[in-house]
Amino acid sequence: MDSWNSIFREKGKVFTKPHPDMMGIADHLKERNAKRLLDLGCGTGRHLIFFSNQGFEVHGLDAALDGIEIAKKWLAENNLNCNLTIHRMEEKFPYEDSFFDAVISIQALHHNIIEKVKFTIQEIERVLKPDGIIFITVPMPKLFSKKNPWKLEKIEKGTYLPLSGPEKGLPHHFFTEREIYKVFKGFSIEKIYIDETKHRAILGFRK
Repeated sequence: MDSWNSIFREKGKVFTKPHPDMMGIADHLKERNAKRLLDLGCGTGRHLIFFSNQGFEVHGLDAALDGIEIAKKWLAENNLNCNLTIHRMEEKFPYEDSFFDAVISIQALHHNIIEKVKFTIQEIERVLKPDGIIFITVPMPKLFSKKNPWKLEKIEKGTYLPLSGPEKGLPHHFFTEREIYKVFKGFSIEKIYIDETKHRAILGFRK
């Protein structure tokens, strides 16, 4: 996670506004009486802030120490408190089974080879309660079209390694819609759609 540590050290918060669909997601969670939420790949904390202000018990997990440190300061500035953990997504999550009512992950899950991504999805399923909600966004394959200026190395089917740019050396897996249904087999997918940021959004719940 050196790439993102470097980005956070250089640019600070990077993202300050929540995902454009988050208010609708918060309303959806409240309708289903969700209380405890995990922000997986929380970065510097934009969604920690948002969901804390919405009254949820929020936990954040990220491998980038610099991001977590910025999140702590940002939360303190707003008199908010979250449970933050420095941890890699491809390792067993430090939470009990069925611990969360919801898990969100915005532009983070795809940063690995597919076998490790699959393990992360299994861990999401494990720590979610039955009927627990997921809202996850991942990039579209067309973001890496021939017109894209990044130099890429294909390391497996659907996974590429940028050879330049701010995320140099960080794997990017690009899901097909069919693949999403396959790897999220432990979930009922309510819908998959293209969000305002031109990324693929996944809304579902644990079976």
